[in-house]
Amino acid sequence: MIFSIAVLLAGLIGLIWSADKFVYGSAAIARNFGLPPLIIGLTIVAMGSSAPEIMVAVTASLDGVGNTAIGNALGSNITNIALVLGVTVLLKPLVVHSQLLNRELPILLVVSAIAGYMLFDQVLTLAEGAILLTLFFVTIGGLCWLTLNDRNKDDRLVDEAQDEVPEGVSNKAAVLWIIIGMVLLPVSSNFVVEGASDIARYFGISDLVIGLTIIAIGTSLPELAACVASIKNNEHDLALGNIVGSNIFNILAVLAMPALISPGVFDANAAGRDMYIMLGLTVLLFAMCWQLFGKRTITRIEGAILVAIFIAYQILLFS
Repeated sequence: MIFSIAVLLAGLIGLIWSADKFVYGSAAIARNFGLPPLIIGLTIVAMGSSAPEIMVAVTASLDGVGNTAIGNALGSNITNIALVLGVTVLLKPLVVHSQLLNRELPILLVVSAIAGYMLFDQVLTLAEGAILLTLFFVTIGGLCWLTLNDRNKDDRLVDEAQDEVPEGVSNKAAVLWIIIGMVLLPVSSNFVVEGASDIARYFGISDLVIGLTIIAIGTSLPELAACVASIKNNEHDLALGNIVGSNIFNILAVLAMPALISPGVFDANAAGRDMYIMLGLTVLLFAMCWQLFGKRTITRIEGAILVAIFIAYQILLFS
């Protein structure tokens, strides 16, 4: 058991590190070839936060444990809102006023509803996976087009998208980081799935619950670190934008993997319990952020409510 835990932890560390380096190299070489920094930031860098979840979903689906992949997609969204945002707001109340969030929050609501509809019958089909992946690329393209054609110079999310793109990295170094990332990403994700599966078997826990808890929390650590760093620098929109963007990608890209690779029936609890928790938290996030005029502040009390929901959810899963 100790060995399995060590394998899981090593896999999570390697997964997060290799995903970061792969994105770093990809963004650098894209910039060297003349791609606009804003586009790189909204595509390669933005997708980087969901790279660990995507790799775990691919590996789990190939290994025949699609429930782990589905659990990781739903669990990561639940963790991002209830734990990551909750802890962030407890540290400092978060002010919402970004123009980009006015677009991304409704998109998150829509894609969450689409995912809920697909999961409702407890079957994920190949066609549904293709639809999700298509919507993934359409969403990225649409956000890039809208941002480039309606650029808000004071929007810090736009500035951050460009600031995250590395400068002064040679093509040789960029390619090296891409290769390292491509090698370590699948190896690390395999460690995560194997370690988590062994732990699940030892304790008699379902693959779905492992994906919803240990793996989801582990792969959400980059979002937590990014949000804490953003809030310390008074970059409130960046913290919230990181969560919203990651959740959109988790639904469209991560959930598409088990549908495309191992379509079929999945654990009924994902549709009868976890889907509703994810949808409820997404609606709650929208309610906390929504303000018809001016700015809206997510308070520490609301942060405490989110963390309490997360703790109650973990107790529900293991009770």
